[in-house]
Amino acid sequence: MSIYTKTGDKGTTSLFDNKRVFKDDIRVESYGTVDELVSFLGLAKNYVEDEDIYNIIQQVQNKLFTLASILATEDSSQVKYRIKEKDIEYLEDKIDDYMGRLGNPTGFIIPGSGKKSGYLHVCRTICRRAERRIITLSKEVELDPLVVKYVNRLSDLLYALARYLEEEEVKVEYRA
Repeated sequence: MSIYTKTGDKGTTSLFDNKRVFKDDIRVESYGTVDELVSFLGLAKNYVEDEDIYNIIQQVQNKLFTLASILATEDSSQVKYRIKEKDIEYLEDKIDDYMGRLGNPTGFIIPGSGKKSGYLHVCRTICRRAERRIITLSKEVELDPLVVKYVNRLSDLLYALARYLEEEEVKVEYRA
């Protein structure tokens, strides 16, 4: 079986519910950025030796497939799986745990004193871009508010994990 269909050769793609849209549609931009995040998380977890953090990343990757399927489906009655409040509570518990381990630091740091933290900081910024794309989409269509809330908390979790994995905290020094 071939992986190419040739149906996108004129700049369109199919959503999960088979509606055709242009590939630069904000809906495609939204779930495409989530897909990019899933891939970068896959890269990042290969540098993480901590089994708990590795498992957190893997669980998040799985949940992001649910989130992407929501974004890729125009007819919400066709969505099989949803983001739930317990998914957000899971992220909040992990944020509180890892920020607590750091003593709840404040102030900005230079990201990425090592590969583990560096890749997770890249994931955090991709997550923030996904959030911006999803918010733009939510201005055009009705979207479950838990989708935006999940992505917002996820960027906080990625920050907490990246900061926890920093090999050395390099504080930002503002200079004239």
